[in-house]
Amino acid sequence: MCADSQRPDRTLEAEKKRTRLLPAIRDLGLEQYAFELEVDGLTVVPPEVTGVDDTTVDRMVDLLLAKSEELIGCKFSLDKGPHQDLKFHPDATGLAAIDKDGRVPTQFLIQQLTRIDRVFRDLAINPVAIALIRHLIGPKATRFSSHNSFIKWQGEFGYGPTLGLHCDQTALPLPWGRAALTSNTNWCLTDYTLDGGALAYVPGSHRRVSRVVQPQAASEAVPVEAAKGSVIVFHGATWHGAFPRKLPGMRISVANYYRHYMVSPQEDIQGSFPRDLVNECNDPDLFKELAGLNDGMPYKKQSYPLPELA
Repeated sequence: MCADSQRPDRTLEAEKKRTRLLPAIRDLGLEQYAFELEVDGLTVVPPEVTGVDDTTVDRMVDLLLAKSEELIGCKFSLDKGPHQDLKFHPDATGLAAIDKDGRVPTQFLIQQLTRIDRVFRDLAINPVAIALIRHLIGPKATRFSSHNSFIKWQGEFGYGPTLGLHCDQTALPLPWGRAALTSNTNWCLTDYTLDGGALAYVPGSHRRVSRVVQPQAASEAVPVEAAKGSVIVFHGATWHGAFPRKLPGMRISVANYYRHYMVSPQEDIQGSFPRDLVNECNDPDLFKELAGLNDGMPYKKQSYPLPELA
C-alpha cells in the first residue's frame, strides 16, 4: 500500500473512485492492478493472469542462456550461473562498472531481444502488459523504447548502499505530471526473492514527481518478491533498483521498456528493426504501432502538404 504519509487518502479504495480506466483494463479484469499502479507506482501480475506459461518461460530462459554463452564464451546454467570466472574492463561504465569498494559486477545486459526470437516479440505485445502500460502512458501515445534481458548471478555486488535506486524517466526535465513519460515491465523468468536479488522500490514514490532523494530512498525501499512467470509493471517515476543476489544460481528477467511517443527511444527500433520479422508475432498491427513503424515522425523528407499555384 501507499508509503506516503502525507497523502493518506491515496488508498486503493479512494483510487477506485477517482481513476478512469481504459476499456481494455476492464475487459481483461485488470482493475486491481491498475489501482495498485496508481497508489504504489508498481504492481505484480501473476502468470495465470498474463497467460505466459512455464513452457514459454523455460524457452526464453534456454534462449538467453544460449545467447549468454555465445556472447561471453562460457557455459551458463540456472543452478550455477557462469561456469568460469568473469571480469569487466576497469574502464567500463553503467552496469559493468566496478563499484567504489572494488566489487566486480555480477550481471550484464542482453539487448535487442525482439530480433532474437519470436517468443520475445510476442512478450513485448502481451495484451495484459500493454493494457497496464497504456493505462500509465496513454492508449495512443505508447511506443517501444527497448527490449533487454538482465542476466544476474550470485555475488556481493549489488548497487551498494543506495541499491541503485533511480527513476527511469529521470533524464526528462521536471516538473512531471501524473501520466508516465516512460513505463517498464520486468518479466520474472526465475523466482524473485530478497536473497535472490529481487527488484527494490519505494512504494508511492512516483507521486513525489521527483528524482531519487538519498539516503531517504534506500531506507524506504522494499523487495518486490514474485513467482517465476510474473510480470512487474511500474511507472517511469517510481524509485527502483535491486538487491544483490546472495543465493547460488541466477536471476534472469526480460525488461520490456515503453515510452511516450514524444520521448526518444533507447533502441532504434523504428529505424533499424528488420521488417521481415514484424509479421512473425501474435499481433503484427500492434507491433507496428508500438514500434512506431507508421509514425510520421521523425520524418525523412518533406511530409507537410505544400500549396499549389492557383
